[in-house]
Amino acid sequence: TLKIPFDILNFGEDCIADGNEIEARLASDESITHVAIVHCETTTGIFNPVAQIGAIVDKFGRQYFVDAMSSFGAVPLNIAEAKIDYLVSSANKCIEGVPGFSFAIARRESLLATRGFARSLSLDLLAQWEELETSGQFRFTPPTHALLAFHQALKEMEEEGGVIGRAARYQKNYETTLAGMQAMGFKPYLTAENRGYIITSFLYPAHPRFDFPVFYELLNEKGFVIYPGKLSTVDCFRIGHVGRIDSTDARALLAAIKETLDEMRISLEE
Repeated sequence: TLKIPFDILNFGEDCIADGNEIEARLASDESITHVAIVHCETTTGIFNPVAQIGAIVDKFGRQYFVDAMSSFGAVPLNIAEAKIDYLVSSANKCIEGVPGFSFAIARRESLLATRGFARSLSLDLLAQWEELETSGQFRFTPPTHALLAFHQALKEMEEEGGVIGRAARYQKNYETTLAGMQAMGFKPYLTAENRGYIITSFLYPAHPRFDFPVFYELLNEKGFVIYPGKLSTVDCFRIGHVGRIDSTDARALLAAIKETLDEMRISLEE
């Protein structure tokens, strides 16, 4: 959109990012100045090896951006050790606040070096940081309600045991859901070594009466909302494991899915 030159390394929807390929590209092209990656890819649920790739980016002296929108707060990550220059995330997702603002955790040296780079008045990150440092104010109207919710969410996160405590609950949600879905005959899209515990993609079952819109609506009527799939080549749907839910909620979802399959007259063991 901003006409910034870029290139894409595509590793496929069922594969993690390959550090060797990234290293080879950086070694062969000195014009590359920045590397950006998504930590948890919610199209599939993959966790990319952002710390390993950060070491490679740092070796070549490039800037490193990590989109941690769906992982920050529930996936342990040492930003300094991973050599991350900018990590971006949101007030909601794993923090369990409400949508309303995003934030960046930036290496100070990298941020200060961006003076004059901004192509937007309102999205000038350095100018906003400097205003907060001098006056404590936002440059434009702040989302006060979302900020208050964020503060409360951080307090509740600390009470739960921080990142480790939250990760344990989400991991249990994932394990409960995965076991129940596989027991009913559903198959996850990703191999075990590539799956994370934020969201899981399941393949459409090869059953003549399975119709995802019908499946979705019947679950919705029971009070459960899942995600349609977004893969380009495979039909999938997704189940999230984050938010103010626990394994009791996961088991309730599994019961609703079983009831829905019965209503659709589907047995995946056929």
